[in-house]
Amino acid sequence: MSLMTVEHLDRVQSTLSEAGLDYNLELENGTIKIVGPSDIVSSEIGTRFIAFLFAWVSPRRLGRIFDSAGGFILSDRNLKAPDVSFVRASRLKQSVRYFAELVPDLVVEIKSQSDRIKPLKEKLENFVELGATIGILIDPDELTVTVYRAIGEPIVLENEDILTIPELFPGWELPIGELWPPVFNDEEF
Repeated sequence: MSLMTVEHLDRVQSTLSEAGLDYNLELENGTIKIVGPSDIVSSEIGTRFIAFLFAWVSPRRLGRIFDSAGGFILSDRNLKAPDVSFVRASRLKQSVRYFAELVPDLVVEIKSQSDRIKPLKEKLENFVELGATIGILIDPDELTVTVYRAIGEPIVLENEDILTIPELFPGWELPIGELWPPVFNDEEF
């Protein structure tokens, strides 16, 4: 079997869409990977992260935030869609009606129930090696957030810690405990 390119992947995606099949696909070293849906806890964490970040980024016009459907062409044989990503305004002055041909400045992966940590960690480390300023791995099972940078060891944050990313968002702070979905009880209603 020959290796696929982004162009091939685009045709496969179009064919699947025409057939009424809605799959998220990534291309890794010329091989198609089907990305399954997230569990609802992971999905809610992604939404919460985007909401907190958007509230800071948008009024300051710092850049663009994308969800898990936003694809990035890293090479002719690599197309990835992180769970959450951010690109500085200076690097993407206007969104394109296609995949972005660049490495995001911030890449976030959120562990789903069916995910294993090692592939997520490797994906983030690869993004950082390719030029992402920050990679973040959110693990709802362990209630941790691991921050990857090009220099230094990963930093693991827990519930009582505060996430800051001064390289991209000076002054922004996110208490880790705010990421986890709330539990509602009957007395609140």
